[in-house]
Amino acid sequence: MKRLLLLALVLPLCGCTHLFFQPTGEVYSTPAAFGYKAEAIKFFSLDGTPLTGLFFAAEGVPKGTVVHFHGNADNMTEFFPYSAWLTRYGYNVFIFDYRGYGASGGKPTLDGLVLDGRAALAHSLKLPGARAGGIVVFGQSLGGAIAVAAVAESTFTPAAMVLEGTFYSYRGVAAAVMRRGWLTWAFSWLPSLAVSSRHAPKDYIARIACPKVFIHSEKDPTVPFSQGRKLYEAARPPKEFWEVPSGHIEAFGLHRTVFSPRLVRFLDGVLK
Repeated sequence: MKRLLLLALVLPLCGCTHLFFQPTGEVYSTPAAFGYKAEAIKFFSLDGTPLTGLFFAAEGVPKGTVVHFHGNADNMTEFFPYSAWLTRYGYNVFIFDYRGYGASGGKPTLDGLVLDGRAALAHSLKLPGARAGGIVVFGQSLGGAIAVAAVAESTFTPAAMVLEGTFYSYRGVAAAVMRRGWLTWAFSWLPSLAVSSRHAPKDYIARIACPKVFIHSEKDPTVPFSQGRKLYEAARPPKEFWEVPSGHIEAFGLHRTVFSPRLVRFLDGVLK
């Protein structure tokens, strides 16, 4: 993200939100490598763009279905380990690739990714064991921003929302990252002109009434902690803020022994 924001210094001031997207088609890992079974899912975005996903069935009778909106780089084969473990605690998991990511068609745009998110939420109700009122939205980093917009711009009502390493606004996070460097701090005003304000989490988070968890680290090297706190403060109750010791989206990675049980307790409480 830092590298892409620096590129904004030499690009025309014509709306550079696309710099947040770093898709690849590479396969980073497979479910089998982690001991999981997954079903490949094919579905379509709201504008007809073909999308791909992976469905991990819960062990036993499913308590609910978690829809995973992954981060801005690579594709779902990099991110599924952050959520697939929930199957062992009775939760279905559905992770998908936005347009231009992995084997999904099209090219990534902010408007397009929000359409993809809305389509994924709608499709999640068609998956085995899914039920209305039992869908949990899990968004990491950029995926959290897309998830907030997708929920708010649709009639979908999740049972709960978990946002990890997510920012308050596209312009705000771009400016904050630029202020970190002595070469770029003088240009931290640039995102206010070069980055789109459409679909910003700040404009939508207060509309979402379900229980919410915000997860962030004060030592996050990618998305400033202040952005995560600001998003939390703008949200309406019920809400919780979990501070992670270090890293970006590492609550269920490096710090999983602490935060994985905590997430299961939260989800079990919401969906009891």
